[in-house]
Amino acid sequence: MFENYSDSQVYLAIVLAPLIGSIIAGIFNAYISKAVAHTVTIAGVGLSFVLALFVFKYFAFDGAATYNETVYTWLVSDGIRFEIGFMVDNLTSMMLVVVSFVSLMVHLYTIGYMSDDPGYKRFFSYISLFTFSMYMLVMSNNFLQLFFGWEAVGLVSYLLIGFYYKKESAIFANMKAFLVNRVGDFGFILGIAGVLMVFDSLDYAQVFAAASSQAGQTIEIIPGSEWSMMTVICILLFIGAMGKSAQVPLHVWLPDSMEGPTPISALIHAATMVTAGIFMVTRMSPLFELSETALSFILVIGAITALFMGFLGIIQNDIKRVVAYSTLSQLGYMTVALGASAYSAAVFHLMTHAFFKALLFLAAGSVIIGMHHVQDIRKMGGLKKYMPITYWTSLLGTLALIGFPGFSGFFSKDSIIEAVHLSTLPGATFAYYSVLEGVFITALYSLRLFFIVFHGEERMDHHTKEHLKESPWVVTAPLILLAIPSVIIGGLTISNVLYGDYFTNVVFVQEAHDVLGQLKEDYHGPWGMVLHGLMTAPFFLMVAGIATAWYLYMKQPELPAKIKNSFGLIYDILDNKYGFDKFNEKVIAGGTRGLGNIFSKFGDTMLIDGLVVNGSAKSVGWLSSVIRHVQTGYLYHYAFVMILGLIGLLGLVLYK
Repeated sequence: MFENYSDSQVYLAIVLAPLIGSIIAGIFNAYISKAVAHTVTIAGVGLSFVLALFVFKYFAFDGAATYNETVYTWLVSDGIRFEIGFMVDNLTSMMLVVVSFVSLMVHLYTIGYMSDDPGYKRFFSYISLFTFSMYMLVMSNNFLQLFFGWEAVGLVSYLLIGFYYKKESAIFANMKAFLVNRVGDFGFILGIAGVLMVFDSLDYAQVFAAASSQAGQTIEIIPGSEWSMMTVICILLFIGAMGKSAQVPLHVWLPDSMEGPTPISALIHAATMVTAGIFMVTRMSPLFELSETALSFILVIGAITALFMGFLGIIQNDIKRVVAYSTLSQLGYMTVALGASAYSAAVFHLMTHAFFKALLFLAAGSVIIGMHHVQDIRKMGGLKKYMPITYWTSLLGTLALIGFPGFSGFFSKDSIIEAVHLSTLPGATFAYYSVLEGVFITALYSLRLFFIVFHGEERMDHHTKEHLKESPWVVTAPLILLAIPSVIIGGLTISNVLYGDYFTNVVFVQEAHDVLGQLKEDYHGPWGMVLHGLMTAPFFLMVAGIATAWYLYMKQPELPAKIKNSFGLIYDILDNKYGFDKFNEKVIAGGTRGLGNIFSKFGDTMLIDGLVVNGSAKSVGWLSSVIRHVQTGYLYHYAFVMILGLIGLLGLVLYK
């Protein structure tokens, strides 16, 4: 079954270790203690992390060839094999390290954050299951297993967003996430069906090898109008990514995911669900490179998300929602990179973003613990002296997010901006100016949050102030461990990952689309990039954003209220989230409910109940009442009927 037995056992152990921990913590919930629950799940994810490091070394430093083997065959239908198997290469090994490290930090952090929660063991079971699901997705070597992992992360996100299942807002949020992702997943499975129709296979290697030969195929979706089959497949697959990676207009579920406990916010936003779409498109680069229409579509959607979701972050007052809208905007940056064929830059930003975004979410959770679960930043202020570790780690995460030169986010975000600038695809100019303006917006909302929470006037109540202190070590230790890669990982890896040969033979880019190849000509190492970055437009826009935030929220804190009153219409548009939620609630949900009422009244009540159920009963009753008169009990009546039957039979025989 495997050519290399030891390799197969390592990959199986990576996947199964968190699953076993999840099963123990979940199924045996009533029979084990809290300590056992967190020990088995942390041990499982910890083992996966150690093995992921081994795998990363194996591929990144030892130059191992791509591992692509089948674990078992699930089904054979009409000659098509549906299999479970692993494809492990440089892309997979990077994802394994990112997912396992962030997940491990979240597991450790959860011990402190959820210590008094009655659902403690259930939560650990869920987050380990989440990790297993993401492993299955990133290690898949075929579309069937990809879809399994895709749906599994969606299911577990539903369970975790609605973790507080007695809370109305949590119930609404998890159902919203589930339904919005059903829209995206419908497109995704249609795309997979298109792949199966064209290639007669769901195996990555076979599909990618035959992709160029099938590039000219067309399909008539509308009679008389031919569409490129590859464009249709790629757009359908990307619609799935729009749901998972929260791109406009399928972004509406992500801010509401804040209803789940803070640790899961970090896991969803940094390492699992929202990164699935970015990973999938990168893995499918041999297909997407064959459709410039699909790439342009991705460019525009990503640009809209990056800019307009950033605007919403400026007016949020819930500490977690500010970070959530930041995630939406950063996912837009990654998507723009995908559309510009800078797949390596997208995954590079995915990696750096995972560390500093997990850090920012967990730091927000630390603040929430200190504030006795108050999340409104207007009731905070001056927390620096009370929570020094949370303060300094938050500062490092914020500097990484805004792309301050030398920090991880700088290397990945500036690379995306420059790559888009070089792209000649339709929509690239709009995308460039959108992500460029997004730099100012990111700095503005990020420093607004930082200044309001940690500096300025102390606005908490007297009771909270008296008990305000730094979070316990089990909370702050993951912050410190995440702060380290948030600062250094970009500079350490950019030369190899982005401008080296790390993704050679993993990511496919046509020569005409190779914007990173053009950038490489002017790349002179990480320090050279830092020095060059001090003279570019993104740097000046970032400084302008910092200065604006300082002036508005430190120097003139009364000014934002005046601006809000002066630009009431714009504020209302932002406060209503551009009307997406109202449109969904009134038109989509309202229309669905109206359609349901129509079906209920005419279909259920009149057709099914009235005609089928009650009508059948009435028909049987009427027929019975008629037939009942035939059963008289008189012998001569029955003899008469028998004679009539005999005459009828004789007549039939004679007629023939």
